[in-house]
Amino acid sequence: MKYALVTGGSRGIGRAVSLRLAKAGYTVIINYQSNEQAAQETLQAIQSQGGQAELLRFDVGNPESAQSALDAWQSSHPEDYIDVLVNNAGIRRDNLLVFMEPDEFETVLRTNLFSFYHVTRPLLTPMIRHKHGRIINIASLSGITGLPGQCNYAAAKGGLIAATKSLAKEVAKKNVTVNAVAPGFIKTDMTDGLEEAELKKTVPMNRFGSAEEVAALVAFLASDDASYITGECISINGGLYT
Repeated sequence: MKYALVTGGSRGIGRAVSLRLAKAGYTVIINYQSNEQAAQETLQAIQSQGGQAELLRFDVGNPESAQSALDAWQSSHPEDYIDVLVNNAGIRRDNLLVFMEPDEFETVLRTNLFSFYHVTRPLLTPMIRHKHGRIINIASLSGITGLPGQCNYAAAKGGLIAATKSLAKEVAKKNVTVNAVAPGFIKTDMTDGLEEAELKKTVPMNRFGSAEEVAALVAFLASDDASYITGECISINGGLYT
């Protein structure tokens, strides 16, 4: 049985990725922190399409919470390992830096960047031992270009892209690939409140992307067809560049 862990897997891009990987034959471990209803709905959606999934609740920004949950999962699945990891969980706390409170900066880095370490490190050894693994990090256009009001978010996603490239070089010989996906404006609850009508004018394709389009790219990177791609940050943004 092949297992894929999707952090923040109950909503938005994470939900779409969970559904797509389940269709690809993975048993999806849906991580969530607090929204039990959304997690259950995603679980039921996967099961209704004939897939398999389970829930794993923990805070990706808390090292003790992540380690405890992952240890418990491994103990209950002694013959298995997580072959695909999608580091998707993320939050925004937008503000101009001159007004940004310390908690707004630190919380975003804990959830969006430190979580990469908290979740990835415990899962690396089994991937290396089995000589197969796929790590896909959900970055952002903001981590490439920077956006005003997002010094915290851009720093976290930019750091995630750099970490992706470094780790890819560390584990490539063990047949473990590490890539990042950098979405632009994607229609999810994280973009609720943005001026879509105005922002889409800045996108050459003149629209926001869908979570399902991002999920299709993630599924490709998780597949054997992408076995020679590593250390990449692939943009999916409708042509929106600097």
